[in-house]
Amino acid sequence: MKKLYILSLVLSFTFSFAQTNLKKADALFKNYAYADASKAYEEILQNIKSPTAQTLKNAADSYYFISDARNALKWYKKLYEVQGNNLTDIYYLRYIQSLKGVMDYDEADKMTKEYLTKKGDQKEVNRYVAQKAKIDSLSKAKSLYTVKNLDINTSKSDFGATFFQDRIVFTSARDTTKFSEKLYTWNNQPFLNLYVAERNPADGSLFNETVFLPNVMTKYHEATASFDAAGKTIYYSTNIVKKNKLIIDETKTNNFQIVKGDIVNNKLENPQKVFFDSNDYSVGHPSLSEDGQWLFFASDMPNGIGETDLYYVKIAADGTMSSPVNLGPKINTIGNDLFPFFHNGNLYFSSDGHYGYGDLDVYESKLLADGTFSDPVNLGAPINSNKDDFSFIIDSADNYGYVSSNREGGKGDDDIYFFTKGKPVCNQTISGMATDRKTKLPLADVTIMGYNSYSDVLGETKTNYEGKYAIIVPCGKVVKMIAAKPNYSNDEKTVETTNENEGEIKDVNFELSNYDDLVVKKKGVEKVDVNPIYFDYDKYDITPLAIEELTKVVFIMKKFPNIRIKIESHTDSRGKDSYNLKLSDNRAKSTRDYIVSQDIDASRIESAIGYGESRLINKCKNGVKCTENEHLLNRRSDFIIIQK
Repeated sequence: MKKLYILSLVLSFTFSFAQTNLKKADALFKNYAYADASKAYEEILQNIKSPTAQTLKNAADSYYFISDARNALKWYKKLYEVQGNNLTDIYYLRYIQSLKGVMDYDEADKMTKEYLTKKGDQKEVNRYVAQKAKIDSLSKAKSLYTVKNLDINTSKSDFGATFFQDRIVFTSARDTTKFSEKLYTWNNQPFLNLYVAERNPADGSLFNETVFLPNVMTKYHEATASFDAAGKTIYYSTNIVKKNKLIIDETKTNNFQIVKGDIVNNKLENPQKVFFDSNDYSVGHPSLSEDGQWLFFASDMPNGIGETDLYYVKIAADGTMSSPVNLGPKINTIGNDLFPFFHNGNLYFSSDGHYGYGDLDVYESKLLADGTFSDPVNLGAPINSNKDDFSFIIDSADNYGYVSSNREGGKGDDDIYFFTKGKPVCNQTISGMATDRKTKLPLADVTIMGYNSYSDVLGETKTNYEGKYAIIVPCGKVVKMIAAKPNYSNDEKTVETTNENEGEIKDVNFELSNYDDLVVKKKGVEKVDVNPIYFDYDKYDITPLAIEELTKVVFIMKKFPNIRIKIESHTDSRGKDSYNLKLSDNRAKSTRDYIVSQDIDASRIESAIGYGESRLINKCKNGVKCTENEHLLNRRSDFIIIQK
């Protein structure tokens, strides 16, 4: 897309010259004959050692306006060498876009940061950061879109497909009219006209194209149409003409206007200018909403934000239009914001001022409940490229559509591409942190896994140095979350995700116990670290105090499912040896039974044996006088770890 060439028209159709000089090059540039001007400046600048900044601007712009990024970049670099960070906003933008046009994204980002630093606008910095992050994430994800070039394209400019009943109306500079000898000097192509084509629903191809509404066609531009739902009303862009002559403004430029008309028997009837047309500025790219109540358009009218802004008017039932409303700085930029398409509550448009892949990119913004629009989101590749991508339309079911582009690999200049769109995958984020159960400190490198009910892995990640994690899982699922770290216990949570795409479920936290904090090691033997297991005198029933300690055994066995133990119970030396042996054995087996009752597999307990007073750990054997505390040391149960 040749930047703004559908929003302005030069008056001089030819400019012949025998010898190139700066005055003639400037005249070509002033008359918007950029294709010829670029050649003229190229010849001149080979012989000028110190060209003025204005000459460098004109040379670079001549290439920029005909989408020759490589040659435009050459002269924008020279201009930057001369002016440094004194470049104006628009020349920073064009320099950055030319860098992206040759896919030098690192240098483009460097220049963008320099520009934003110079400007000192934190909102712009925030927008850059957010849009760059979105594009970075898009590059890692599988696109919903597939695109293909269409056979209907020619070596000339073909773009601006729009739905018209069961057919497609589009704009083209193809040589099929009696005005073909007239060339538009901006790009040395024929003037634009509207065409209508049949559409093959199977593959989106277009065929049998003919001139649309022949009585509309003039020797100048007719382009970018929009229709009401019934296909009986048309809005389209055209040059401002009176008595077959162009009307010019003070700069000798002919501007564009929007014309509304009725379609009757393949003819335009009752054509009318919209009230906000003006000889002094351009309005174009009309897009009517499905209900006919909103008309979006592009314009360079005074008091806008950038070179070309997007506006809308509301249309009452009787056809009365409100005053134009600028869509504001969330949508509009210092550059060009063009080609609106409003559909299903979403505004699609093209811009070279938002952060993108290069030149015009297609963006999507949602109409919010308060009547404003959300932050624009780049549609990503393959809809967008490092060249101009624009005039995006999509069907009512969001399954297919058309987009225009002058990207590499096309058939000529601008081409129309058919695309299909897959259904978006609905994902949500689950986030939280993992901490040490004993110290409450964050744990790094904890593996977080998400499983469905069939034990299929839905997502996996690890905690960072702050113990935090975020894992992406599908919407509408019951997710079993498991946190694991070597030498630590696992922790599990169950989370049910909603159907809110890109939503987040926060504060799903995990506590993990270090194995070494749960055991004691003595003489090469590992035991579960518990306090003495208390029983009532002469009994082996499990008491509440015993349960408190046995819970520690159950905990470690549940958290470390590979652990196997053996239970050994002991008494002090008081009482008969045979009685103590039987009592301790009953206590060991009672302890085992309790542990098994807590959903611990019995096979994980190798044995539960009482040893009475046969394994005293101090001097307090029969006949030796000892204190109560000394006897207490012998009344113990050991949970010896034999496998982990």
